[in-house]
Amino acid sequence: MRTARRSRRAPSQHFLRKAVAAELVRDAGVGPGDLVLDLGAGTGRLTAELAHAARRVVAVELDAGLARRLRGRWPNVDVVEADAREVELPVEPFRVVANLPFHGTNVVLRHLLDDPRVPLLRADLVVEWGVAVKRCLPWPSTVNGVVWSAWHTVRVERRLPRRAFRPPPSVDAGVLVFERRPQPLLPVELAGDYRRFVARGFRLGSRAVRAEPRLLDPHDWAARYLAITASGRPSGSRRPCA
Repeated sequence: MRTARRSRRAPSQHFLRKAVAAELVRDAGVGPGDLVLDLGAGTGRLTAELAHAARRVVAVELDAGLARRLRGRWPNVDVVEADAREVELPVEPFRVVANLPFHGTNVVLRHLLDDPRVPLLRADLVVEWGVAVKRCLPWPSTVNGVVWSAWHTVRVERRLPRRAFRPPPSVDAGVLVFERRPQPLLPVELAGDYRRFVARGFRLGSRAVRAEPRLLDPHDWAARYLAITASGRPSGSRRPCA
């Protein structure tokens, strides 16, 4: 994995307490065959628990000092000094268990989920509570939520009070779980065309999809896309993206 070089300073972080980190790894069901990314590893609370449970862990940390203190502590952990928003992702199936810096959460989600060819199996992510609730609600839908849900399910696993962190943040957090669908709603090779279709539907509203876009769930959107492409009508782009 290459190291990102855009910035050497990490955004402010709120570190999980040790007992909470152990609970999160246990609840995620990480096993001895798993490759797991810890994005924004910080002081290594999650990294330490993952090292005991997984085959291999990649701890991604932007702060040079924190990354240096993580190196060499566990034999199955590779430390990458990089920005979680742009770090190169594995080409083999992998999981993510991470306490994401609250600043820039959506960029990390897009990095993980925009391209369904990325072999992400499951991501257990600690995010702001408001973000967790927004992402798991089927309505009102969003472009990103609709597109990501064609290949991943999403749910809120639990709520984490501010006292679960040190120092405590100003708001509670939640554990947001994305999991690869056994049967995707669409083939991965249609991802680029599908995103353009959904974006166009939100932009044009009921004129494009004959319904209020925010009231359609991911299954509704996928069904409309398949119906339009099967009929030979343009879906909002010139051709599917491979």
